[in-house]
Amino acid sequence: MHWVLPVLLAVIGVTALLVVTPVSGYRPWPYLKPNSSDLMFGGSKKFEGSSEFIHMRYHMGPVLTANITIHPIWYGRWQKSQKKIIREFINSISAVDSKHPSVAGWWKTVQLYTDQTGANISRTVLLGEEKNDRFYSHGKSITRLSIQSVIKSAVTSRTKPLPINPKSGLYLLLTSDDVYVEDFCGQVCGFHYFTFPSIVGYTLPYAWVGNSAKLCPGVCAYPFAVPQYMPGLKPLKSPNSDVGVDGMISVIGHEVAELATNPLVNAWYAGQDPVAPVEIADLCEGIYGTGGGGSYTGQLLNDKDGATYNMNGIRRRYLVQWVWNHIVSYCTGPNALDQ
Repeated sequence: MHWVLPVLLAVIGVTALLVVTPVSGYRPWPYLKPNSSDLMFGGSKKFEGSSEFIHMRYHMGPVLTANITIHPIWYGRWQKSQKKIIREFINSISAVDSKHPSVAGWWKTVQLYTDQTGANISRTVLLGEEKNDRFYSHGKSITRLSIQSVIKSAVTSRTKPLPINPKSGLYLLLTSDDVYVEDFCGQVCGFHYFTFPSIVGYTLPYAWVGNSAKLCPGVCAYPFAVPQYMPGLKPLKSPNSDVGVDGMISVIGHEVAELATNPLVNAWYAGQDPVAPVEIADLCEGIYGTGGGGSYTGQLLNDKDGATYNMNGIRRRYLVQWVWNHIVSYCTGPNALDQ
């Protein structure tokens, strides 16, 4: 392993304060426009999204302080190898014995956030029961609202329904590479919200993340794929030899971190608008290592085969964006050079 300087591309997450996107929408490098936030935050003490202008506040809503259980819903056709990559990432969140820098080390920043009693986000994240929807029960083109119907089908199924756990369960809808979700590729690569009792019967925190391998890898699987309109820019080698799924991992991390700290969109966020909150991962989009910010992803690691990553799981390696540390007021991650 050795430190490398990756391609100059990812856009700093604090841009979200200037161009507010729909709640919890995520893209690994949002707009590829000149970074207007560079002027505002250019004098900050650290590059990694640091700014005295950012005020991450607690709005008194619940956060996930009890053991967290993630229930994947596999929508469409998934290979066993793809499921293994994602399952191990989820299991790695609590794998404190993983080699440094680790996914568990990344989660420590999320754990810094508390509820109104002072209780921290749980360090324990478990892989729960799963549901397969391999026959595309709601078709191959899904609206944001119909995502909730897919979740309803999963928790009310006659055979092996997912358990209903409103307090510490997270429902993770993962769509295969042949499924289009409303706003996918154009605006978001994933998002989170909560289900409506009028549709599902319960208020359940959930996230959706799509596999962009066929539809828009240059948008949602960066830096393992690059846009066609940027000739000459070479993609980085993905750590698990699956561009679409390796691209999903950072989006999953982004959404799970925000679900833990803002499950009902009334807990931790910056800005004045609860309809479009700027959350702990939004502030760090495109930042994966020390020095990241503006148009630079930060310093990363390469394995012996030349694949790029920034943290270790139980047996695999992953590239996951950093998250906002409200104690020090900048983005942090386990692969920071000053740790």
